[in-house]
Amino acid sequence: MQEFLTIQDNRLSRTFLPKDFDISDWETLEPYFKALLETDITSPESLQEFLKKRNELDALVSEDYAWRYIRKTRDTQNEAYKKSFLYFLQEIIPHLSTYRDQLNRKIAATPYLDQLEDEPYLTYVRGLKRQIELFREENVALSVEEESTSQQHGATLGAMTVEIGEQTLTIQEAGKILESRDRARRQEVWEKIAQRRAQDYEKLQDLFDKLISLRHQMAGNAGYSSYTRYKFDAMGRFDYSLEDTYAFHDAVEKVVKPVYESILEERRIKLGLEKLRPWDLQVDVLGDEPLVPFDREKPEQLLARSVQSLAALKPELGEMLKIMDQKGFLDLETRIGKQPGGYNYPLMETGIPFIFMNAAGTQNDVITMLHESGHAVHSFVTRFISLNALKQTPSEVAELASMTMELLCLDQYKEFYPNHDDLIRAQKGQLIRCITIFPWIAAVDAFQQWAYDHPNHTHGERNGQWKALFTRFHGDAVDWSGYEDSMLNMWVKQGHIFDVPFYYIEYAIAQLGALAIWRNYKQDPEKGMNEYLEALKLGYTKPIPQIYEAAGIKFDFSAAYMKECVDFCLEQYHLLTEPSMTA
Repeated sequence: MQEFLTIQDNRLSRTFLPKDFDISDWETLEPYFKALLETDITSPESLQEFLKKRNELDALVSEDYAWRYIRKTRDTQNEAYKKSFLYFLQEIIPHLSTYRDQLNRKIAATPYLDQLEDEPYLTYVRGLKRQIELFREENVALSVEEESTSQQHGATLGAMTVEIGEQTLTIQEAGKILESRDRARRQEVWEKIAQRRAQDYEKLQDLFDKLISLRHQMAGNAGYSSYTRYKFDAMGRFDYSLEDTYAFHDAVEKVVKPVYESILEERRIKLGLEKLRPWDLQVDVLGDEPLVPFDREKPEQLLARSVQSLAALKPELGEMLKIMDQKGFLDLETRIGKQPGGYNYPLMETGIPFIFMNAAGTQNDVITMLHESGHAVHSFVTRFISLNALKQTPSEVAELASMTMELLCLDQYKEFYPNHDDLIRAQKGQLIRCITIFPWIAAVDAFQQWAYDHPNHTHGERNGQWKALFTRFHGDAVDWSGYEDSMLNMWVKQGHIFDVPFYYIEYAIAQLGALAIWRNYKQDPEKGMNEYLEALKLGYTKPIPQIYEAAGIKFDFSAAYMKECVDFCLEQYHLLTEPSMTA
């Protein structure tokens, strides 16, 4: 894998574009799109050359957009960054959308296209044809409006702070206190967070109304009666059906919900409570104090320990994080004005990704860092795939890379927790999380399906549906009495609902795959790691089931397979010794 580490000072070479060209406005960019449209494709070789030039242009545009997005999320209060991002959305993307459709049609019309039907171009060709089928000129302006509107969610959440004592804390910082063993303290902080979120609840409800209206209109323009089915096709879900997602919801209710309820019952007993309340769900029941994996004032500790964790799996993986650090492509700590959440953003020209997150000194930060590191490794190992479209894997594959990394590094938690009891607490907590994420994912996915299938619903109906779905998948083990409104507005914190609709069930599909890869790794570490990396190197040159097969696992999210994976996770959980409660 050494070849993936030779790119610290090298961008992908340009042959079509001037080496010093940067995007300032559409007028300077348009001539290159026009030049492509005027290029004759007269042979299979000239088609390949055409794709190479288009790829180079797409890489430039993708990375320019990426940096505008990154800067905006790093500082949501910076008007210059916001203006730069909105300029791209409003003044460049509409033109891009039209030209990209024309280029797609030019490629589809060439008599040499059938020579690309075989792998590794199968996924590229079918995706291109799907884009042509769905493109509508009238949706270009709507897409820009949708993107601009959705960004208001991150800005709204990024501005949320709470006063705890004499300190002003971000929601992420305050959330750390919910791990305290002091129940009264937890309740106080939880209530303040809930109250702060409630202040913007109606604003975010109205924002979602607008997004539903825009998205429903886009679906109708493309000939769909529901945005749910339109988006399913637009996301390029070729390898499973919308009906399969309904079966997934049923499987979570049947297989995971009883396990989830038993986990909460064990939590209630260990905390010595008559009833669990919503502020009792994050405290670690296995220790007296919250886990401290690193000093939140020293985010370099998070990086150093993550590098060591990845390097223990394979030295080159740790080097990848070092390269990102050297390039300044890491922004790890939380701060006021920074958008919540975390992401890894591939930079198509540079070939080195950017990791963004909000570390506050918690075990969740470790999980997020390792998760995003999995995405980063994926970006590195697909760098030399010829087409950007074949590097951009569907999220069922992208999240397989990240969620598997979380589990492969489980034994490396010792880098964060030299104390054995703390190590066991962190490991057991991660395994429980692998199970407890399923009900939330199912609720978010089913909620979106209902919302878009019933675009004219009222806020009251929306609240009722969220409550019904939340209860369907989570049960009623938590007593929300007196705080029912807080339960109703929980969904607004999930950025995916606003920013990337329907990008969420993939986390659950990938979680099953990650558990299966981890099982293989436990049986044969070298073979399991090699299969994992070989699958990642494929990018999107093969359909999803074949990529999963390369990883040594099945692409399956049936109830039977879900039970198999969840049972394995529980088995590994019970193999870990119980900490002494003196950590």
